[in-house]
Amino acid sequence: MSMTLRLTSQQDRALTLLAQAQGSSKQEAAVRAIVATAARTLADAEITALASELIEDYAHTLHTVKKHQR
Repeated sequence: MSMTLRLTSQQDRALTLLAQAQGSSKQEAAVRAIVATAARTLADAEITALASELIEDYAHTLHTVKKHQR
């Protein structure tokens, strides 16, 4: 599913900085932020499982990036 996300210039800057800090695209950073917030806010097993998946995927990606930077 797709959607358009309209951001102010300040919000776009925040998303850009978040993506850079994570070493990801802005789309990936937005998805992670949404899932992380939902997991903290909602008592929903499906969202908790999704958050766990994203954490594992991110850890693997971070490990791969660090390995290639050496």
